[in-house]
Amino acid sequence: MNKVIILLVLVSLGCSSIIAQAPFQLTKTDQLEAISLFREVLSIPNDAHFPDDIEVNMKWCEEAFTKRNFNTTRLKTDGIPLLLANYNTTMAGQPTVLIYLQIDGQPVDPDFWWQEDPFTPALKEQSADGEWKEIAWSKLDGPINPDWRIFARSTSDAKGPVAMFLQAMDMIHRNNLTIPFNMKVIMDFEEELGSPNLAGGVIKNREALKADHLIIFDGPLHPTYKPTLTFGARGITTVTLTIYGPDFPQHSGHYGNYVPNPAVKLSRLIASMKDDYGRVKVHGWYEDITIDEETKKILAAVPDDEDQLRVKIGFAEPDRVADNYQESIQYPSLNVRGMLSGWVGDEVRTIVPSTAIAEIDIRTVKESDPEGLLEKLRNHINEQGYTILEEKPSSREKVTNPNLVTMTHKISYQAFRTELDSETGLWLRRAFKSKNGTEPVMKRTSGGSIPISPFVNTLGVPAVTVPTVNPDNNQHSPNENIRLENFFDGILTIATILTEKI
Repeated sequence: MNKVIILLVLVSLGCSSIIAQAPFQLTKTDQLEAISLFREVLSIPNDAHFPDDIEVNMKWCEEAFTKRNFNTTRLKTDGIPLLLANYNTTMAGQPTVLIYLQIDGQPVDPDFWWQEDPFTPALKEQSADGEWKEIAWSKLDGPINPDWRIFARSTSDAKGPVAMFLQAMDMIHRNNLTIPFNMKVIMDFEEELGSPNLAGGVIKNREALKADHLIIFDGPLHPTYKPTLTFGARGITTVTLTIYGPDFPQHSGHYGNYVPNPAVKLSRLIASMKDDYGRVKVHGWYEDITIDEETKKILAAVPDDEDQLRVKIGFAEPDRVADNYQESIQYPSLNVRGMLSGWVGDEVRTIVPSTAIAEIDIRTVKESDPEGLLEKLRNHINEQGYTILEEKPSSREKVTNPNLVTMTHKISYQAFRTELDSETGLWLRRAFKSKNGTEPVMKRTSGGSIPISPFVNTLGVPAVTVPTVNPDNNQHSPNENIRLENFFDGILTIATILTEKI
């Protein structure tokens, strides 16, 4: 008899589990509603350089969140406001989760898109020859191919996660489910500008933003397409170096071999910063960075196929900063992201150029201080015989000092990292296991940067990123897209997280 009772209890528990997860199966109606919502928000231009367009996006978000039982407030900053949405259902005694969503997108150049307007979403199917061909939206009324993609600016970065979140809320309400914690959502409309007013906005609105956990719905899955959690991100600091030659470009026949060429001098200066294996030679650049055996195991558990990665990106050998890709992004980088001197291509001229400019980005890690790295870089430049200025030198300065360089910089935001076994991490890992039956890929940090450190440092809140979009989404580039299967699965992922007790 006891065995029968135990069996009935086990069956009952199993059925309860099935019933609890049953709402998180997307019906055809759910899919079509989600795509309709997505197309609507994608159709609103969202380049933060155009405040009038951003205002339309903000009003759309206010209406969309109010409709889903949120109370919205614009938080003043020194620029475009942040939008805070507080969920109106209060859970007494339960923790508060703050969710970060990005609304703005990168600028577009329609000439490089495979469609007339990057803000008119297009449904596309890949042909046998690899080309993406536009198909009618009415095809969604029939069987949906999970490999179809929607092409438009911000499909993946990052209106995709916004639409996923809103549709997840609709599913939760439709199935009369409870969100077992207090929730608020902060929306950033200047992320692609480097979120210049976010830090000040967080400080001014510290109490309104106070939370126990911070979740960022942003970014691509691991290249294997496996469910992924990312526990940190590198910070970013940018530097501009300008070296000077003659006051005006000079005829290379008359003055070549006589007037020093700033492009050559800049090339030598940049070459002095790294060795032949890509390691930064600036003294002390990697100090305070240690990777112990436990950390190595965490990094090794990420299922990277580095041979495939090299083939896909198109290079022969990686830099030797570390033993593998995951270890390499645990260190601060020094990257030349662009150079300019004279003219090239159809506009090339026989001149000695007057200036040479290098744009550099430094990706910082949690252990590295941006100001400290900048000071190390200044010291290195001084050691190469240069005098550093903060503005363009006068003609008098140029004729008395042969080695002048202007150095300007901007610290956009710092790195952050949360422990994998933190309460936030364990909660999200439970949710992923509930949905997928397995642990997600857990990345200690991402190589890229997101403006989350103001929340972490000001509010003292642990933060974890939940990526949902396909890795090959052309983020920041022409022909940005999202794969339908990833869009639909992102809705299920968010719905599962929002109903998982902390």
